[in-house]
Amino acid sequence: MFAVHLMAFYFSKLKEDQIKKVDRFLYHMRLSDDTLLDIMRRFRAEMEKGLAKDTNPTAAVKMLPTFVRAIPDGSENGEFLSLDLGGSKFRVLKVQVAEEGMRHVQMESQFYPTPNEIIRGNGTELFEYVADCLADFMKTKDLKHKKLPLGLTFSFPCRQTKLEEDMDVDILALVNDTVGTMMTCAYDDPYCEAGVIIGTGTNACYMEDMSNIDLVEGDEGRMCINTEWGAFGDDGALEDIRTEFDRELDLGSLNPGKQMFEKMISGLYLGELVRLILLKMAKAGLLFGGEKSSALHTKGKIETRHVAAMEKYKEGLANTREILVDLGLEPSEADCIAVQHVCTIVSFRSANLCAAALAAILTRLRENKKVERLRTTVGVDGTLYKIHPQYPKRLHKVVRKLVPSCDVRFLLSESGSTKGAAMVTAVASRVQAQRKQIDKVLALFRLTREQLVDVQAKMRAELEYGLKKKSHGLATVRMLPTYVCGLPDGTEKGKFLALDLGGTNFRVLLVKIRSGRRSVRMYNKIFAIPLEIMQGTGEELFDHIVQCIADFLDYMGLKGASLPLGFTFSFPCRQMSIDKGTLIGWTKGFKATDCEGEDVVDMLREAIKRRNEFDLDIVAVVNDTVGTMMTCGYEDPNCEIGLIAGTGSNMCYMEDMRNIEMVEGNEGKMCINTEWGGFGDNGCIDDIRTRYDTEVDEGSLNPGKQRYEKMTSGMYLGEIVRQILIDLTKQGLLFRGQISERLRTRGIFETKFLSQIESDRLALLQVRTILQQLGLDSTCEDSIVVKEVCGAVSRRAAQLCGAGLAAIVEKRREDQGLEHLRITVGVDGTLYKLHPHFSRILQETVKELAPRCDVTFMLSEDGSGKGAALITAVAKRLQQAQKEN
Repeated sequence: MFAVHLMAFYFSKLKEDQIKKVDRFLYHMRLSDDTLLDIMRRFRAEMEKGLAKDTNPTAAVKMLPTFVRAIPDGSENGEFLSLDLGGSKFRVLKVQVAEEGMRHVQMESQFYPTPNEIIRGNGTELFEYVADCLADFMKTKDLKHKKLPLGLTFSFPCRQTKLEEDMDVDILALVNDTVGTMMTCAYDDPYCEAGVIIGTGTNACYMEDMSNIDLVEGDEGRMCINTEWGAFGDDGALEDIRTEFDRELDLGSLNPGKQMFEKMISGLYLGELVRLILLKMAKAGLLFGGEKSSALHTKGKIETRHVAAMEKYKEGLANTREILVDLGLEPSEADCIAVQHVCTIVSFRSANLCAAALAAILTRLRENKKVERLRTTVGVDGTLYKIHPQYPKRLHKVVRKLVPSCDVRFLLSESGSTKGAAMVTAVASRVQAQRKQIDKVLALFRLTREQLVDVQAKMRAELEYGLKKKSHGLATVRMLPTYVCGLPDGTEKGKFLALDLGGTNFRVLLVKIRSGRRSVRMYNKIFAIPLEIMQGTGEELFDHIVQCIADFLDYMGLKGASLPLGFTFSFPCRQMSIDKGTLIGWTKGFKATDCEGEDVVDMLREAIKRRNEFDLDIVAVVNDTVGTMMTCGYEDPNCEIGLIAGTGSNMCYMEDMRNIEMVEGNEGKMCINTEWGGFGDNGCIDDIRTRYDTEVDEGSLNPGKQRYEKMTSGMYLGEIVRQILIDLTKQGLLFRGQISERLRTRGIFETKFLSQIESDRLALLQVRTILQQLGLDSTCEDSIVVKEVCGAVSRRAAQLCGAGLAAIVEKRREDQGLEHLRITVGVDGTLYKLHPHFSRILQETVKELAPRCDVTFMLSEDGSGKGAALITAVAKRLQQAQKEN
C-alpha cells in the first residue's frame, strides 16, 4: 500500500515538475486576463478601421460586407439548390426548407469530382463544368421542370454567368462558409447573430448596423460582415505577443507576413507550432535526453489531430507516447507529461485569442443594440472546435469571463457551408418575395409628376368653381369669403381679446399691440373642452366657452373691461360679413347639436347675455388659417397666403374682389378661406385614392367628406399607416403575421409616431421601442418596413399639399399678369413644424409645379391667437377709416 502511495506521490511530483519546466520555457504563450482585455480592445479598433471608408484600404481586418441583410425568421419555405465548391470535389444539394409548417430542413446531395485540368483552368471552364454537373443533378432528381433559387459557397473569385445560361436557376446568394454557419444556426435559434469557424482556418462574421458600414450605401437595417479576422496582426498589432515559434512558423509558411492571427489559432498551424517547440526543447536538452529524430525535423509531421489526441482526458498520455514513438523518439514518462503540457499551452492560447476577438464582436453587438445585457447565440463550426476534446469548454469559459454582460450560447452548426448556403438563399428568396409585395403596396402612394400636375389642375378648376355664383353651391372647395379685406400695416394698436376654438382645448388670450414698433405681447389661459360638451348641445358648448372667458377676465383682473374680440373658430363657416359666420358643418370630432346652419357669433352673443356679467365687442369671426396669414403678414407685407398643415389641412389667400362673384364690389382684395379639405369629395381624385384611404374614410365620423384632408392632415396619416400595417401583417409580411390587440385599435397609431419614426437621428432600435409601445414585437426588418410605410404616407401628403398650393400661387401669378411672382406663404400646424421631412417635400413640390413663382415660407407664431387679434385690429382700423370717409 505504501508503495502505491509512493508511486502516486512520485508521479504527481514528476508531473508538477514537468509542467513548471514547460511553463517557464513557454511563459510568453501564457496570456493573462489583462492581456486578453487589451487584445479585445485592439481588435475592436481594427473593426472600426475596417468599417470606415477612409481607413479600410489600410486595415488588416477587412470587415467585408456580405450583402446578407437578414437572418432566418422561421417563415422560410420551399426548395432550394446549393453548391459547395472547393477542393478536389464539390457537392450539389437540393434543400427542402420548412415542410408542413415545421422548422425542418431536408437535404439530398451528390458529390462530383473536380479534375485537375478544371481546377487549374480558367473560371469559364470551371463554371461550364459545374453547370454540367448541376444539370445532371437536376435531371437525376427530376428537377428540370422547376425554376429553383440557388446559393453558392465557394472560396475563389470567378464570374458566374454560365449557370443561368444553361438552365433555369435563379442565383440569389454567394456565401462564405462563416456566414453559412451563422445562417444555419440562426434557423434553429433566432438569437444567433454571429458565426465563427475554428478549423483548418479561422474566421468570424456578425450582423452589423448598416449605419456603421461606410463601404455600403444606406443606413437602414443590418448586414452580415465577414470580418476575415485571420489577418488581424498583419500590420504589427500583435508583435508583442508573438513568440519566436510564431515567427519561425510564419517564415516557413506559404504566405509569410500574412494571416498572423490565423497562424496562432487555426488547425492548419497548431501541430506545426507544437513541433517547433518540441524541437527547440530537445535541442536545449529539456526533452528526450537531447535526442531528436528526422521526423521531428520534418515540417508538418505533427498535425492538429495529434495535438487533440494528446490532450484527451484519460487516454492523452498513452496517445502522446504512441505519437512520439511514431516520430522515431524514445520518450520517458516525464517527456510525455511535458509534451502533453506543450499541447495544452498552444491550444489554450488559441482558444484565448479566439475568445478575445469574439468578445470584441459580442461587445459591439451589445453596444449597437444599446442594451445593458445581451442575450445572444454564436454559431460555430470547424474541425478544431469539433475534434479537440478541451477546446470548446476553454473557449466558452474565457468568452464569458471577458464579456460578463453577455449571456452567450454556443451552437454547433450542421453542414454550415452547404445548408447555410441554402438558408441564405431561402432568406434572400423570402426577402425578395416580401419586398415585391411591400413595394406593390408602397407604389400606391408614389405619385408621378403627371399625377401631381393633374391634382394641381383639378384644384385650380375647383377654386374657380367655388368663386363663381353658378357653380359655388356644387364646388367641393368652398371658397368662403372672410370679409378680411386688408393686411396689417403696422399702425394697429390697443388691447384685444382673442378666443381660439379648434380642438379639444380652448384658449382665451389678451393681446397687446403697440403701434409702429410691430410689437405684440400675449397672455393666455388654456381650458379643456370635455367630450360631453363637444358632443352635447350648442347652448352647453357656448355657455362653457363664456364660463372660460369669465374665468380668464377674472384671472387677468379685467372683469368689467369692454374689449374688442376676435373669435378664431376653426371650422367651415359661411360669412356674410367679418362678424357673422354660419357653421357649415362640424369637423375634428365636434358634434354639438343645433349649431350647423347657425351664426356662431350670434350664439356667442346669446351666451354672453345669458351670463349677464360683461359686455364684449365681437368684431371678427376668424379661421385659424386666416389668422396664420395675418400673423405672418404683420412681419412680411408680401404674405398673401396662409397654410395650415396640422391636425387638419386648409389654405386661405388674398383674392381680387373682381373674381369673387358671391360678394358685391370689384375693388381691392378679400381673403378667401378655401376650405380645401373637401377637395375630391366629388370623386375627382379617386384615381389616386387607395383602399387604405377608403378604409380610413369609412371609419371616420364624416364618411365621404373631407377626402383631401384625409390624405394630407395629421388627424388621419397615422390611421392610414395603421391600416397598411394591418394589411401587411395579415399577408405575413410584418410582425411574423401577429396583429397585436393595440394595433387593432382605431387611432392608436398617432401622427406623432410618423414624425418620430422618420427622424433621421432615430436609430432603428428606437423605432422598435415605439412599436413595442403599440404591443408590436418587431424585428430589425419590420422596423425598416414600418419606416418605409410612414415615409410613403407622409411624402404623398406633402406632395398633395404642394400640388394644391402650386395651383393657388400659379392662379395669383396669372391673375396679376406677371411673368414671375414673388409671394410669401404663412404656415402653421404640427405636421409642418414637427415632421422631419414634410416641409421640405412640400416646398420642393411647389417649386417643381410652379417654377415661375418664387415662394417664401414663413412659420407663423400663434396664428389662431395673435392672428385673431390682428384681424380684429385691422377690422377696427378699416371701420374707423370708413367712418372718417
